[in-house]
Amino acid sequence: MRPEIFRAPGDRATAAGRLWALSDLHVGFAENRAFVEGLRPGSPADWLLVAGDVAERMADIEWALEVLSARFGTVVWVPGNHELWTPPNDPVQLRGVRRYEHLVELCRGLGVVTPEDPYPVWEGEGGPATIVPLFVLYDYTFRPEGASTKEEALEKAYAAGVVCTDEMLLHPDPYASRDDWCRARIEETERRLAGLDPGLPTVLVNHFPLTREPTRVLRYPEFAQWCGTERTAGWHRTYGSAAVVYGHLHIPRTLWQDGVRFEEVSVGYPREWRPRGGPLGPRRVFPPAPG
Repeated sequence: MRPEIFRAPGDRATAAGRLWALSDLHVGFAENRAFVEGLRPGSPADWLLVAGDVAERMADIEWALEVLSARFGTVVWVPGNHELWTPPNDPVQLRGVRRYEHLVELCRGLGVVTPEDPYPVWEGEGGPATIVPLFVLYDYTFRPEGASTKEEALEKAYAAGVVCTDEMLLHPDPYASRDDWCRARIEETERRLAGLDPGLPTVLVNHFPLTREPTRVLRYPEFAQWCGTERTAGWHRTYGSAAVVYGHLHIPRTLWQDGVRFEEVSVGYPREWRPRGGPLGPRRVFPPAPG
């Protein structure tokens, strides 16, 4: 696979750099691994936002982030659900919060920014803006029609045969449930967000969509309950977002809500991107691409 250099025709690299975003790299697949190996920024000042689902096994996650952090001026990572899985074939059998904390320390060893670190400020083209990496899970509030409780939503999903692998591999330890962990993460994150500089716009980066709107096009609406929480629906307004970056859905596109640009930046699985002739390269966040 040829190197993918992030520069549109006629777009020159600048000393200020560009801000790019990708998610759902899934480098456990050989073709996706080759894609990541071939990525090259147009400038050493370019930054890359990685919105989760790099891989499942710890060694693959480390490999990908090491490759990317060696090439970009700054890499910012947030966890997806796949990084939080504890697969039986991974020598690292940490679960729940301990697994997440291990990932944070791995990133820090590579110089990669995580949701636990001070929020960096992008000073390049389109800036300044505060980059806000988020770790917010889901709480089963994106329910299918006719389900008023989590239990009813899960019953519909199991009846339809549409059940996220998280139910088997994403352990919430020491919390009793993933929605309990989600609530704790929201409360902790809102405390940090309250300290943002109100004079700077933000770029919110989360693996899961922060609003329900992007999930309306899912082929299987039962899957939406594993895609976010209603409690983050107004964050793009409350925290002055210039852009919101997310993944998880494997439906790369740009949406606008309340005048804010939402970018879904998934690479996805080879079976998804082969019909397009190859994986989509990173999405430019700043400066915004024309159109």
